[in-house]
Amino acid sequence: MPESTEHLVKSFDIDLKKLRDMLTEMGGIVESQVALAAEAIANRDTAAATRAVEADPQVDALEREIEQFVIRMLALRQPMAGDLRMIVAALKITGDLERIGDYAANVAKRSIVLGQYALPYSLTGLAHMAHMVQEQLKLIIDAIGSSDSAKAIDVWRSDRVVDDIYTALFRELITYMMEDPRNITPCTHLLFIAKNLERIGDHATNIAETVYYAVEGEVLPDTRPKGDSSAYAIVHPKE
Repeated sequence: MPESTEHLVKSFDIDLKKLRDMLTEMGGIVESQVALAAEAIANRDTAAATRAVEADPQVDALEREIEQFVIRMLALRQPMAGDLRMIVAALKITGDLERIGDYAANVAKRSIVLGQYALPYSLTGLAHMAHMVQEQLKLIIDAIGSSDSAKAIDVWRSDRVVDDIYTALFRELITYMMEDPRNITPCTHLLFIAKNLERIGDHATNIAETVYYAVEGEVLPDTRPKGDSSAYAIVHPKE
């Protein structure tokens, strides 16, 4: 390989590594936001909620930085095949991560409002749902950093479980609202929190689909598996 070509290849590899590092940095901040929001719900922790909201501008700034870096790579490197998929995927991933950060901030803000109410029921189900989406997010960020399509499938398969938890919570909260009108306001906030958590799970699944395509060059099926214990098994989607 000519020296000039070898230099270009090494330089491009450095750029790809930097892109992955930027994505995992953004993902790490978003993961922290979700963890803080979950802590705010479970422990009625206003300080944690405030920290989750305050991290949002940093996520937005990283999204813009990554977009500019991707545009530069496309213009200067003219990548092909798997490299091109990875670079284009980065744009989609940053969009999903930014939305996850927004939803986490919304959850945190509503948890502060909930602190004004004495809740006569357990938040165990909501805390479990928050833990589930945290695990989804952690796994998919790992998949981004290591280009691991198996981990991406694992997240993709777990989405229906989160949806099932949301459906159960929705029904439970509606019941509380029907039993006592005084529950309507706090339960409305809890419904929005549950919906935001469900949307975080959806965006984590979107990232999983993007990562899988970037790595394998194939699209995952439109239909996701039903929510059961097999949702955590790493099985190739063609099986």
